[in-house]
Amino acid sequence: MIYKACFNSPVGELYITADDETLLSVSFFGEITKADISNQIIKKTVKQLNEYFLFGRKFFDLPLNPKGSDFQKKVWSELIKIPFGEVRTYKEIASAIGNSNASRAVGHANNKNPIAIIIPCHRVIGTNGKLTGYAGGIDKKQKLLNLETT
Repeated sequence: MIYKACFNSPVGELYITADDETLLSVSFFGEITKADISNQIIKKTVKQLNEYFLFGRKFFDLPLNPKGSDFQKKVWSELIKIPFGEVRTYKEIASAIGNSNASRAVGHANNKNPIAIIIPCHRVIGTNGKLTGYAGGIDKKQKLLNLETT
């Protein structure tokens, strides 16, 4: 069964989807109906997101199951390694996965990240140090980075 919930966060509504065993998505875009119900995975996700926003939780301990290509999953696995409060460039992520010429593909994988915040694609910036695209918008990316550095 698929479970859904909406979490009102400091960066806007987050739409959470899970199955019986894993977290499938955390998105800035979605729709919740009265028929949507929560489960233990969603409750644990909401609890940990609250801790992140209120107390600076640095690590998430959730069973993740993002849907994507093997390349995307490789990128997302690398993103999880970026420490709280730090950033990496697209080029650094590309090098870390063994293909220093794949910066653009890393950017596309970031854009397709289905589990925002928990898979921290907001911690990836341009080589020039500037903030670049973010599915939730650059303003949300800046807020998340500020949260992690204050």
